[in-house]
Amino acid sequence: MTDFFEEGALCGVLTTQPLDRLLDYRAPEGGCATGAFVEVPLGPRKVLGVVWGPGRGDYDSSKIRPVGRVLDAPPMRAEMRAFLERAGAYTLTPLTAMLRLATRAPGLGDPPSMRKVYRLGTGVPPRMTDARRRVLEEAGALGGLALTLGELAEAAGVTPSVVKGLVTSGAILEEQSPRDTAFPRLDPSHGGKTLTEDQAAGAETLRAGQRAGAYQTVLLKGVTGSGKTEVYLEAVAEALRQGRQALVLLPEIALTAEFLTRVEARFGARPAEWHSGVTLTERRRVWKMVAEGQAQMVIGARSALFLPFRSLGLIVVDEEHDTSYKQEDGVLYNARDMAVLRASMLDAQVVLASATPSLESWANAEAGKYDKLVLSSRFGAAVMPQMRAIDMRGEDLPGARWISPTLAQAVTQRLEAGEQAMLFLNRRGYAPVTLCRACGQQVGCDHCDARMVEHRFLKRLICHQCGESKPVPTKCPSCGVEDKLAAVGPGVERMAEEAAALFPEARIAVLSSDLFGTARELKAQIEAIAQGAADIIIGTQLVAKGHNFPALTLVGVIDADLGLQGSDLRAAERTFQLMRQVAGRAGRAERPGEALLQSFQPEHPVIRAILGGDEEAFWAAELDERRAAGMPPFGRLAGVILSSTDVQQVFDLGNHLARQDGALRAVGAQVYGPAPAPIARVRGRHRVRLLVKAPKGAPLQPALSDWAGQVRLKGDLRMAIDIDPQSFF
Repeated sequence: MTDFFEEGALCGVLTTQPLDRLLDYRAPEGGCATGAFVEVPLGPRKVLGVVWGPGRGDYDSSKIRPVGRVLDAPPMRAEMRAFLERAGAYTLTPLTAMLRLATRAPGLGDPPSMRKVYRLGTGVPPRMTDARRRVLEEAGALGGLALTLGELAEAAGVTPSVVKGLVTSGAILEEQSPRDTAFPRLDPSHGGKTLTEDQAAGAETLRAGQRAGAYQTVLLKGVTGSGKTEVYLEAVAEALRQGRQALVLLPEIALTAEFLTRVEARFGARPAEWHSGVTLTERRRVWKMVAEGQAQMVIGARSALFLPFRSLGLIVVDEEHDTSYKQEDGVLYNARDMAVLRASMLDAQVVLASATPSLESWANAEAGKYDKLVLSSRFGAAVMPQMRAIDMRGEDLPGARWISPTLAQAVTQRLEAGEQAMLFLNRRGYAPVTLCRACGQQVGCDHCDARMVEHRFLKRLICHQCGESKPVPTKCPSCGVEDKLAAVGPGVERMAEEAAALFPEARIAVLSSDLFGTARELKAQIEAIAQGAADIIIGTQLVAKGHNFPALTLVGVIDADLGLQGSDLRAAERTFQLMRQVAGRAGRAERPGEALLQSFQPEHPVIRAILGGDEEAFWAAELDERRAAGMPPFGRLAGVILSSTDVQQVFDLGNHLARQDGALRAVGAQVYGPAPAPIARVRGRHRVRLLVKAPKGAPLQPALSDWAGQVRLKGDLRMAIDIDPQSFF
């Protein structure tokens, strides 16, 4: 039920400002309803807010100001307000911060901005050329629809000046059109592919779930290249037939270009996009069209989950195991888990797709909480790659080299056959450490307790914690001795240098997120590689995420032991996932693939599990270990990060919280710490961690709120509580 507040009535407004409470205002002339987006005065400023409900009436009535204006934007639906409240309660995030997540589009209340569009006119050009004829034919084929200058020129294969020349004669009409226009309709029956028996059975299961119109979470597990995308696109098609919207979350912007092409081929039009590479104007259009039901499908990053869908029926979380779905700053949430929450509140379907599911999703499927669909073979003629380890203890390798003779020989064979090879190393930059041979000092960041990474392509040292960068010095910052700084260890840039020396005739491409200024540049490079523009691809974990390189038949993992170091709870799980995903890039077309893992400990249980391919046994063993330790998914964790510029102050607070843990002990929880965070200083702030461990069914959030509420943070002390932490840095 929607409350309506007549002019002058008290209404409670939630603003996007960090106040964490509703503010009382008087309804404006004409009144306003619950959910309305409004502009309200706050001190000397005007801020965005949403009418959340009745006013509290506990403020001096003579000082209560009226709402400035009701914005011309679709009101926030009751289910969206409820979702923000529940998500905020789960993650212990103030509601004002949750509202900011849901309003990340500029100028929501502004009138539509205009743009020039072009359509076929009735005039005749004084002189006809082939280029002009193509423009007129293309415009005529649109049946009266209009395109932008760039779109029409691209479709006709001409320069924009040709289109402009036709405007003067009236052969093409130039008009003003609102930018916030509906997205083209998607046709669910347009371009369905012939599916394998496995795929067809999985697709029908998902379609049946859509027709039922009830909440359902399905774990769609399929080996890399098995056609999971085609299966869940059939669920999208059914959602469209039912008149509901679909959201597909991708873990990496670079994946969207190829995916959009597949969606357009399947449905005859492009869907809406929502990620950091989208312009601000387009973000506003997407936000409004989603709210009005004029965008049937959205492809997006994790924040797309907070768009104001009008009739959301399906959420797909592709590569659901990927750690990028967990936001590690600001609002700390896991988009996979929030997708399940939102769907449960909408009677919608969630599809969690992965070749290597997260242990939490696997456990939920095993326990029957989630349905499970398995695609066990690759699509068409493609077969899974052969996998084997290269025992580095038996390789004759010089000290400054990392590509073993065995791997180098395998790469040479693939290049001679006209195929592509990939060298994988999950380290950005040229070298992870810059060491002074005179004094032994490692060059660190001035603001963090982290070593600076050399990026030779950029000729700079960069801190991967805070982003600070500086030119590569010629003398040691510690002892001042010149020409004694040495790069220690390999990064992908150094691997490119070594590969160029070993394979001088090969075209080498490096795929690393920090080498591209824009998402568009990265997409273009990936498309070029897929079309054969490189012989050897060298990449970080970016290359493991769903890319399809048809000519790629060999993957060489430079350091398969890298992820096994340290005491991270999820180290084995993540290494297993990453290695299997990277190996899955090989042999995705007709030619068989091979994956070689360089390892100094090939007998390690995780390496053996990767090579053996017995995923069921690996997950079962991991689950047994977690169950015995009471760790997720059989227990609950919360990370508490305290930070300040004063190291003593932050430890004092940590010790005080550890002693005053009665609220947590009351629900069976234990507090560990305080201890310095693994990276104990970031951006000049000292960081201390506590870890709270609780039984699975414990009411952890209320207990944490009571526990944290006993202290008042003074000065620059900060506390962040991370429910279900995915990392422990």
